[in-house]
Amino acid sequence: MSLVTVGAELLSAKERLQNFKNNVTIFGSARIQESDPIYTDAYRLGKELSNAGYNVFTGGGPGIMSASNKGAYEGKSKSIGLNIELPNEQSSNPYLDENITFNYFFSRKVMLVKYSSACIYFPGGYGTADELMEVLTLMQTRKMNKVPIILYDSKFWSSLLSWIEQTVDKSYVNREHFELIKVVDSIEEIMTIVESEVCL
Repeated sequence: MSLVTVGAELLSAKERLQNFKNNVTIFGSARIQESDPIYTDAYRLGKELSNAGYNVFTGGGPGIMSASNKGAYEGKSKSIGLNIELPNEQSSNPYLDENITFNYFFSRKVMLVKYSSACIYFPGGYGTADELMEVLTLMQTRKMNKVPIILYDSKFWSSLLSWIEQTVDKSYVNREHFELIKVVDSIEEIMTIVESEVCL
């Protein structure tokens, strides 16, 4: 990894993204199929956010990202993808008003949250968990402003939340930082949180 290349990626992305305001970032699995009900939920959320005046940021790929971008693309605001070059499963979805491709996860993750006013996590795998933990760590250490962190599908996230609860019990994590997380089971709940905490 070249520091010069990373710096150039960050600068280029900044120039393209800094003028977008009222942005919400949606994370989730690239492997979820259109036949999965949660794909429909992500599509609906993207469209509702877009129609409410929020630009939707995703990782720009398939699955939850594609569903969210499709909804946003059909709505009134912008659909923005921050993709990454990978050997498998990560081609850009076709529902993007703005598409930026990164070589490095580091610079991509920075830009997914730098201009975001809320972070929403649908079920996903290692990548989604990595992105969640990174944001929690940045907020815990005050390297990032506090924004709503919303986990969708309480059943899916229950095991991870139980583990985090153990870290709180052992004082590895302060309860106030655990309480940054909001867990919901409906699109209506997400919209209520976003609209009450993210001012347009």
